Amino acid sequence: MPATLIDGKSLAATLRAAQKSAVASLAGRGVRPGLAAILVGDDPASRIYVRNKARACEETGVHSEIHEFPHGVAESALLERVAQLNADPRVHGILVQLPLPAQVSQSRVLAAVSPLKDVDGFHAVNLGALVQGRPGFVPGTAAGVMRLLEHAGVPLAGRNATIVGRSTIVGKPLALLLLQKDATVTICHSKTPDLAQATRQADVLIAAVGKAKLITAGMVKPGACVIDVGVNRMADGKIAGDVDFSAVKEIAGSITPVPGGVGPMTVAMLIVNTVKAAELSLA
Repeated sequence: MPATLIDGKSLAATLRAAQKSAVASLAGRGVRPGLAAILVGDDPASRIYVRNKARACEETGVHSEIHEFPHGVAESALLERVAQLNADPRVHGILVQLPLPAQVSQSRVLAAVSPLKDVDGFHAVNLGALVQGRPGFVPGTAAGVMRLLEHAGVPLAGRNATIVGRSTIVGKPLALLLLQKDATVTICHSKTPDLAQATRQADVLIAAVGKAKLITAGMVKPGACVIDVGVNRMADGKIAGDVDFSAVKEIAGSITPVPGGVGPMTVAMLIVNTVKAAELSLA
């Protein structure tokens, strides 16, 4: 029997509707949540991501700003703009669209964002809070994956969860969130000697490496839940995930599609974090 489809698009719509109500409540207290995005260069994928986030803001009533810079921008100019946005009471969340060009230190720019406005959850303060299990902003993709697993009723306590990918944006924070739910977590990466052996042990398998169709049917435990975080553009212009969807769906118990799975959830969780930042500004 083909796997049950885990629909991130519909869940994201439900989350956005809930945030729309929260935004209306904040308006009654004289606050409109605001999100500022910093976009450097002309990367098509980055522009699409920022456009989708701006559209989600418009739908939920969140104020949205896009601050664009040329590819050759000086790091000092970005740091100056971040400082201005940190001081702007109309802006509750700051998003720095990655990647940044080589002449700019990504770590310095991200560290310059106020932890109270770090709605992407990349600041060391928020990542440290995640390690310690304290409240803070959680990276949107990792938080979105957890919402999808919860919504699908996937059991985690005592189960084996394998993550393919160790980035600070997805793999590492997701491992911490899964540990908080009492899963036994394995992180695989490019130096893992036998990737297939590791993935076949997983009750929950999460692919987040950015390599099209890396995970094949033979690498999946029958009945496993498979979450595909990857977004890869193929030679024919079509989008594919890190999982060979057509083959793996015949083996897995449940699976997310690409597109329509994790992607919409990432955007939705950014809105959730922005509204949360606005609420915290009133505390």
